[in-house]
Formats: sequence, C-alpha cells, structure tokens
Amino acid sequence: MKYRALVICLVLSVFCAEGIFVPRAMGADDTAPVRTIWRLLDYIAVDYAGAVRDSRVINDLEYTEMTEFAASVRTRISGLPPNEALPDLGTQAEELEAAISEKSAPDRVAAIARQLADQLLVAFPVVFAPTSPPDLARGAALYARHCVACHGPTGGGDGPLASDLEPSPTVFTDRSRARERSLFGLFQVIDQGLDGTAMTSYANLDADDRWALAFYVGGFAYPEADQEAGAELWQSDPRIVAALPDLEAVTRIMPSSLALRIGEDDSVALTSYLRRHPDAVAHRSGGSLTLAKTRLVESLAAYRSGDKGLATDLALSAYLDGFEPVEPAVAVRDGALMRDIEGAMIELRARIKRGAPVAEVEAQIGDLTRLLEAAERVLSSGESSRSSSFIGAFTVLLREGIEALLIVVAMIAFLRKADRRDALPYVHGGWLVALAAGVLTWFAATHFVSISGASRELTEGIGALLAAVVLVSVGIWMHGKSHADAWQKYISEKMSHALSRQSQWFLFLLAFVVVYREVFETILFFMAMWGQGDRIAIIAGAGAATGALALTTWAMLRYSRRLPITQFFLYSSLLIAVLAVILAGKGIAAIQEAGWLDVRPVAGEPRIEILGLFPTWEGIAAQFLTLAVLVGAFWMNRKPPPKAAS
Repeated sequence: MKYRALVICLVLSVFCAEGIFVPRAMGADDTAPVRTIWRLLDYIAVDYAGAVRDSRVINDLEYTEMTEFAASVRTRISGLPPNEALPDLGTQAEELEAAISEKSAPDRVAAIARQLADQLLVAFPVVFAPTSPPDLARGAALYARHCVACHGPTGGGDGPLASDLEPSPTVFTDRSRARERSLFGLFQVIDQGLDGTAMTSYANLDADDRWALAFYVGGFAYPEADQEAGAELWQSDPRIVAALPDLEAVTRIMPSSLALRIGEDDSVALTSYLRRHPDAVAHRSGGSLTLAKTRLVESLAAYRSGDKGLATDLALSAYLDGFEPVEPAVAVRDGALMRDIEGAMIELRARIKRGAPVAEVEAQIGDLTRLLEAAERVLSSGESSRSSSFIGAFTVLLREGIEALLIVVAMIAFLRKADRRDALPYVHGGWLVALAAGVLTWFAATHFVSISGASRELTEGIGALLAAVVLVSVGIWMHGKSHADAWQKYISEKMSHALSRQSQWFLFLLAFVVVYREVFETILFFMAMWGQGDRIAIIAGAGAATGALALTTWAMLRYSRRLPITQFFLYSSLLIAVLAVILAGKGIAAIQEAGWLDVRPVAGEPRIEILGLFPTWEGIAAQFLTLAVLVGAFWMNRKPPPKAAS
C-alpha cells in the first residue's frame, strides 16, 4: 500500500510540475544539509506526540519514523563541515535519539529537538525569510495544481488520493499540529520533501513560489474570520512590532511561541492576518530594511570573490526588495533621507559596475547601512503626528495631481478653442478610466497581489517615457500653430480631418497614460501613509489637496478662455515642453532603479526631483536630447512658410 502511494505521488509530480524535476545537488547549496537536519528536527518536534503517549507507543509506524529520523539527524550532523559547535550538536543529537528510544514524554522530546534546531542554526546560519512578501494568489494556484489531490481543497487531508497514502497526508486544518509548526518548517518540507512519506520535493519551483505555497498552506488552520481582529492588533498593539519586527521573525516563529508572548486568542488572530497579508510586515515595521542590509552584506561578499554580476544583482535586490517597499513611508517621514538612500544605492551599483576597488565598495555599503539604520529609527519612532500626516497627504496628492492636471487641462482648453467639444468625452473618458484603474490597482495590491519593487519602478518609468514622447510631438505641433496667421482658416478646413476618430482615441490614450502614472505613484504613498499615520488627518489632507486641484483647474480653464489663440498655443507648447523634459528624466531614473538600464553617476550634480533632474549621465542625456529636439523644432517653426504654401 505504501509503495503504491509513493508511485501515485511521483506520477502526479511529473504531470503537475511546471518543468522537468531535477533533484537539487548537495553541492549546489551549502546550506542544504543543514536545512535537511532542521526539517527532520521540526518534524520530530511536531509529530512525536502522535507516536508516544504515557511512555507507550500508540502508532507503530509513526514511532518507527521518529526513530529513523533521530538516527538520520545524528548521522547527518557528523557529516557537516568542521565547526567548533559540532561536538555539542552531536551530544544533543544522541540525547534526542536516547529520549525517543526511552519513549520519553512528547514535551521533553520536542524541547530537545527545538533546542538542537536552534543551536544548529546558530552554528550554520540559514536565511529564513522570502526576499519579498509572498503572493498569496500565486500560492492558491500552486496548491490547486500540486497539493489538492492528496491534502484536499481545504487542507483537511481528504483529497481523492488520501485513502491510498500511508502515512496519511498532513491535515493542515489541525490546529494542535499547526501551532507547533513555523512557516519556515512548511517551506522546508515543500523544498526538500519528507523521507519515508509520499511527500516529494518541489525544489523545481522557484523560492518565491515555495514561500507563497507555505504561507497559503499555513493559513488553513487559522479561520479567515479572525484576520480582522488580527489586523486591528497589528495596527494598534506595540507588543506585536516588538515580537515580529520583520518577515524573518514571522516565518520563523511558531504560533505556540507567539501565544506565550501575547496570549492564545491574540496569537490566533494575528497568525490568521499575517499569513494572509505578509506585505503588512514591510509596510508597518519597515522590516524589509533588514533584508536590504542583508543583501548589502551578501553583495560585498560576492564582489570580494570576484563575481561582479552576482554583486550587482544583490545590490539591486537590496533596493527593490529591501528599501523600495518602505520608500513611500520613509519619504513621508523624512524626504531628504529617502533621497540620500536612493542616491547611495545608485552610486553603489555604479561602483560595482565599473570595478571599483573593494575598499570603495565596502565604504559605500558602510554608508548605506548607516542610512538604512536611520530609516529604521524613523519608521520605528511611532506613528506620524496629525500635522505631518495631513501635510504628507496634501503635498503628495497635490504634487502628483499637478503634473497630470496641466496636461489634461491643456487638452480640454485646446478642444474648446478649436470648437471641437465633441472630442471632449474622449479626454474626460481617459482620465476617468485612469482613476478607476487606480482604484482597482489599490484593491488588487491590498487584497490579492503584492506589487514588486521592479514592477512599480517600471510602471512609473515606462509611463513617464511614453508620456514624454507624446508630449514632444504635441508641444511641437502647438508651437507651430502659435505662428499660423491663418489659424481660423486652418480650423475650418483642417480640424475635421486633424481630429478624426483615430485622433480622438489618441487623446483618450494620452489622458489615460499621464493620469494613471500619477495615480499609481500616489497610491503607493497613500498605502504607506495609511498604516503609519493619523487616518483622519490623511483623509483631510487628501480632501484639501483635491479642493486645491479643483480650484487650480477652474482658474486655468477660465484664464485660457481669455487668451488669444496664438498666445494660448505658445504658452501651452512651452508648458508641455517643460513637462516632457521633466518626464524624460523621471522615466530614465525609474528604469535605472528597476535595474533595466546602467547607471553612471555625475559627481557633484544636484538632484532636483521636481524637475526630473537626477545626477546620472543617462538621465541628463535623455533630458538634453528631449530639450534639443524641442528647441530645434521650435526654431524651425519660426521660419515663415513658403509663399506657395501660404
């Protein structure tokens, strides 16, 4: 029966896996032996209680497994690389084996196994946490593909193949077992499988997928209804941040250990919430900054070993996975510190790229680490005051709204001047759809997916560059019309062709792109502020900014009606030209931060974000090229048209 079950699960693995399964070689990962030992110890600590009770064996199969696993732990520890802690680890392994042989109480065996597991990781450190908050929607899809057949749709161990498996599949809804198992323990089993059972390794999945699956499975024993109470605890109880400062703490702690700190009921509620919303850890406590510092240390080690490519990737991960998730929160508290960290990150990647001496890279990482520690102090200093929350919400919405507003208002004013009100619905439709898309983005980012740092930067960067290209062409066209003496004739003879149905949809697209880019960036800041500051003040600040934007819109439209047509086109073309240059610089900077474009810093050059000016040769070159095209085209527009054409 047991071998039949193993064959069934192996066949399922072949048909369900996303690629051909290739077992991970021991030499490919120096921590693999350590993680295997840790996994066996975790399994003993959790499952021994199902084998022995009152010094009697109650399940022969389980007890045989416990004996085999304890012997395997002792053997594997003796084969680890030389380490001064090995003798003590070996002694503890023998103590564990003896306790199981003597059929000791489950509490004693679990305590020995946990202590040995902790000492093992002190001697041989292992990374416990994912690089970014796992995607729970992805975890659900992976569970449906790989796990339902054995564990059942709700984790009850009642899948269609469960009756053929011996031992039976794990019942993930069993609270008594789940409270003794950490997310890291689940990850380990998914990663390496479990000897002597039908659970095979899913090492063919990438690490992010394995973590997503671990978080999803880890939520089965904790009712979804409890997560609302958990969310309130996470936002209001300072004990929580102290107990769970980062993702590593969340993945490592067992719910039973958490219950000893904050109480059983609060532990259940908090576990239900955090296992369904791992992104809340980064937004609330800035815990991802720990990951940023870890990646910097790893980057320096890779650079010292001569692997520039890996060092660059790790430095980029320090920004995208470590700092970028909390960048909006830092910006709200201390904008200058945020800009210093961004600039230092860029300088670090540039030094690695050009092969600077190790001492220079080490010094840069030292400076960055101190800046990140300052950011940690800023984020852990308590919630924002009411005034800072109001000012932050007001300035963010006003700043981002003005850029989009200037372009949309110019389009509306132009259509009114040209007496083409029939095209106005396309412009209004564009910005309204952009706002709706922003709401959907917020909803998805809050409830379904975690937007990665690279995705954020690329969305902002590509949107900015696309808008810049469009604005260059629009600005040149408008400037040309500012010198047309026969404008009214052009309107009457050409406008019906110039604003065809295709052109009207172009106006829709332009309005959508410029507004959605600003909405997207605004959402990121407000999501960060919402968990950090006074929410009433945030709503008030957003309302005040909305009022200011509405007043600005009214004033611009009213003033534009009074301008003569040639002056309107001249001023509009100059305004659009300035915005195009700004967006070109911002777009290049965002793509550089996403790691898609090399960075060559310009020493001594100021960073003026409001003008899109960032101290890199690539960004300055893009702005200079945009400006050169506009100046050249404007100069050509000044030439009088040929007589034949007139």
